[in-house]
Amino acid sequence: MRLDAPRLTAAALLVLASGLIACSSPAQQTGDLFPNDIEAEQGVITVNVVEFASIPDVDGEPARMMTMVHEEDTGRLFISDQRGPIYIVSEDGESVTEYIDVDAGEWGVDVDAGWREKGVQNFAFHPQFGEEGTPGYGKFYVWTDTPNKRPEPDFVPGAGEDSHDMVLVEFTAENPEADSYDGGQPRVLARFEQPYGNHNGGELTFNPLAEPGDADYGMLYVGVGDGGAGGDPHDLAQDLSSGFGKILRIDPLGSNGPNGEYGIPDDNPFAGDDDPETLGEIWAWGLRNPQHLAWDPATGQAYVADIGQNTVEEVSPISAGADLGWNDWEGSFEFVDGGVIVDSRRSDPDATYPIAEYDHSDPVLVSRQAVTGLEVYRDGSVSALRGRILFGDLAAGEIFHVSADDVPEGGQDPIRRVLLDDGSGEPKTLLQLVQEKNEAQGRDPAGRVDLRMAMGPEGRVFLLNKHDGT
Repeated sequence: MRLDAPRLTAAALLVLASGLIACSSPAQQTGDLFPNDIEAEQGVITVNVVEFASIPDVDGEPARMMTMVHEEDTGRLFISDQRGPIYIVSEDGESVTEYIDVDAGEWGVDVDAGWREKGVQNFAFHPQFGEEGTPGYGKFYVWTDTPNKRPEPDFVPGAGEDSHDMVLVEFTAENPEADSYDGGQPRVLARFEQPYGNHNGGELTFNPLAEPGDADYGMLYVGVGDGGAGGDPHDLAQDLSSGFGKILRIDPLGSNGPNGEYGIPDDNPFAGDDDPETLGEIWAWGLRNPQHLAWDPATGQAYVADIGQNTVEEVSPISAGADLGWNDWEGSFEFVDGGVIVDSRRSDPDATYPIAEYDHSDPVLVSRQAVTGLEVYRDGSVSALRGRILFGDLAAGEIFHVSADDVPEGGQDPIRRVLLDDGSGEPKTLLQLVQEKNEAQGRDPAGRVDLRMAMGPEGRVFLLNKHDGT
């Protein structure tokens, strides 16, 4: 689907498909985290939504859409299915063709998409992808789970079950404008031994604001979860000698990393650190399950959506060397024995705390809770969304907004909802739209959405989910 405009303008958002989940043991909290519920009606922005494209089923099941990328050099939209296919979608949504199946045997990647949190997690195009004669010409990167544990990993947790591996691979197309991938075998940049089956890979992106000549141009940001189980049992997110629970920043075309397959930028916060155990790849740390990074085009500030444990979901500012607090903190609250304590709210001056956070028990939510999607909306065609930070709840399919100009300082009081008008005149959540589509498809109605967001051409916002292929 595509959301077109709030009732004020034209062409705004689109609906497609994807997700990841948060752990859900009962919270052990003390006190009332957020006395006021998220406002259900006041401050709601309603935008028009239209169906944009349909991604093919796989073995009779809806596409498990994870990521959409607008590749500007070639003017095409690329959308991934967690099982391995990456599709090209024309800018009018009329044409959908498979570009590459990462799981095809000829590539030797062997995608593990056995359950909701495994599979092709993300992909990203080098900013020089369409620029002939440049080092990044034709190159794109895929971040995926694999059952292949035979090769020696570059990053090991030092504990856990050796569940599977995550691999970061580089493909190089001969002709970036071709309708299907025409290059050779992928190159493995890095391999992570995963201790558990969840909290694997997250964001994979280049800074869209960086321009040639900038220090950040061509640097690849890699979100790595804390390794899974629950509560980060091995304290990996706070361990600077571990690659888990981090945002890593690497030069994918460099070679000064430990395995020679990627580079460590000199301006990384821990590059050349006096402690030889500290990883120079680390850009930020103290994360649980970092799913999305977004930069504000007006200020350059980056934000991260990090899935919470039992109680709090958060959107936080993030910068080089920032400690987001996990597993000492869940959102603004001290994390102790699987729960949070209200009394010590934001008491560590060295931690970076959320700009917006919400409680799993809030009445607007359904199913399991996990923060998702993140866009700072500045210049798009939907005037009502300009100057707002957009994010959502993965399972509930709720879309939220807060101010990007008067940035909040945590809590859920500033959070307001975005609802969708599909032409019926009745504002709906994405979950309601997916369930209606399921009925039309003859499928059982989904109990959750698995929401993802992406920015496309002309400032349109695209919505993806895992349950109707739309």
